[in-house]
Amino acid sequence: MRSFVNVFAKLIQCHPHLTARNVTNIHPKCMYECRRFMKIYTKTGDKGTSATFTGERRRKDDIVFEALGSTDELTSAIGLAREYCKDAGHPFIDRLEEIQCILQDVSSNIATPKSSARESHSNLTEFSVNYVPTLETWIDEYTQQLPPLENFILPSGGKSAASLHLARSICRRAERRVTTVVRAREMDTEPMKYLNRLSDLLFTMARLAAHLEGEDEKIYRRIPSEPKT
Repeated sequence: MRSFVNVFAKLIQCHPHLTARNVTNIHPKCMYECRRFMKIYTKTGDKGTSATFTGERRRKDDIVFEALGSTDELTSAIGLAREYCKDAGHPFIDRLEEIQCILQDVSSNIATPKSSARESHSNLTEFSVNYVPTLETWIDEYTQQLPPLENFILPSGGKSAASLHLARSICRRAERRVTTVVRAREMDTEPMKYLNRLSDLLFTMARLAAHLEGEDEKIYRRIPSEPKT
């Protein structure tokens, strides 16, 4: 995540109009030049601090970096789930990739603490209010294809479904970490809403993956305890 923030900041210097959502519009040569002159290691974090997009240095265990780390982990988990789903031929591969791109917008918003952000920073990392309704539409679409949920289910249903369940649980943690940053009034509320709805979507996708693959969802059952002797 640090490399993303650093590359993004470097590109901003060349392209003041840039946002996290249109970074792909940058000419490949410019992107290459920015990356070519930036080493993967910076040594700036050797004393236990790291920089936000605003240039402020904070401890690596600060709430901002906890939220960034969890969001980064979520993106990686979705990437793994996407590979399993791709192998299984599921129809929502492109949507998972789109979600990964939007999570970069979530990260850029987290990495811009309000206490140190100038208006120019905030304008560049503003999170769109249009993303949450899209997730709700997808959830409704997939739910209509599933049998009613009548029991608690365990993360199961094949590799695609299980990996989506794992991503869903990481998403819940990312939401908790982001909630802490929101309560500190250091970021917008919209990314928090997005993560909340995303966990519901990943749960629904997991169920759909199991359904499409003909895999059984394991049902929670109370295990009787052994009588005490």
